[in-house]
Amino acid sequence: MSESFDVYLASPRGFCAGVERAIETVRICLSRFGKPVYVLHEIVHNKHVIAELEQAGAVFVEHLRDIPQGGVCIFSAHGVSLTIEKKARELGLRTVDATCPLVTSVHGMVEKYHAMGYDVVIIGHHGHPEVEGTAGRVQGRVHIVADEAEAETITVADAGKVAYVTQTTLNKNDILGILEILQRRFPRIKGPPSNICFATQNRQDAVKQLAGISDLLFVVGSKNSSNSNRLREVARQCGVEAHLIDDFHDIDPSALQGKKRIGITAGASAPERLVDGVIAWMQAHGAEKILEMKGIKEKIHFKPAVLKGQSDDS
Repeated sequence: MSESFDVYLASPRGFCAGVERAIETVRICLSRFGKPVYVLHEIVHNKHVIAELEQAGAVFVEHLRDIPQGGVCIFSAHGVSLTIEKKARELGLRTVDATCPLVTSVHGMVEKYHAMGYDVVIIGHHGHPEVEGTAGRVQGRVHIVADEAEAETITVADAGKVAYVTQTTLNKNDILGILEILQRRFPRIKGPPSNICFATQNRQDAVKQLAGISDLLFVVGSKNSSNSNRLREVARQCGVEAHLIDDFHDIDPSALQGKKRIGITAGASAPERLVDGVIAWMQAHGAEKILEMKGIKEKIHFKPAVLKGQSDDS
């Protein structure tokens, strides 16, 4: 490609504190307990991260029955239900809870409202492990609402006792219409403005800034990553052509034709080395300048999880 262009990098991008904690937890468990350690579902939604951890000795399973008795079982960053926790104990597994602390805080809100006799609405995507885990923290009187049509049709025990929480990786714009319907139907509904985590919001805000100067935008992240898909949506809502790519191999060179300013960001579960690979590809295909945008510097870090019954010092 002979045309030249400039590349702009979103800031912040890539790993969030919860993802860093989850990956570090797996690595520490491998070091402490040896191979293999077992992870229930993908620890985070990125195929490159999964492949690296598999190579290090982690085994990813979809069912607890696939883990031998006494095995180390790590719960993913998305969180699990009370039923899963109970089943793991019954099977004699040694559990490590790598649930993101921000997701754990949502669990606490659901449990609190439910204990007070409220029906709890979870605004989020059906089938997403975070939503399933959150819904499974209580028994009964919990409703998953993914869109405005579902918000119109849910039935509750007492319209005066309804509360809500949200999935942490949503786009705030997607929540507004659902909330308007819930607030109209249940005027006394309780809940936060949203539970969208600071890292998700910071990355979405950075994409909005990037979209303002870009002709084309690439989001580095796996196809099953909710927060990465939301970044692509935000860019498109800003009127910019945007593509979700796992790595530089997914780039179609023809998409760059006529483009002078190309933006790059990465989802919260995408390693920075994948961004480096995209940058190298861009430089080989006509990129003249690589420019880093100004953005929020995230300083929050979470301690890695430990085996149930052990302290950080053990």
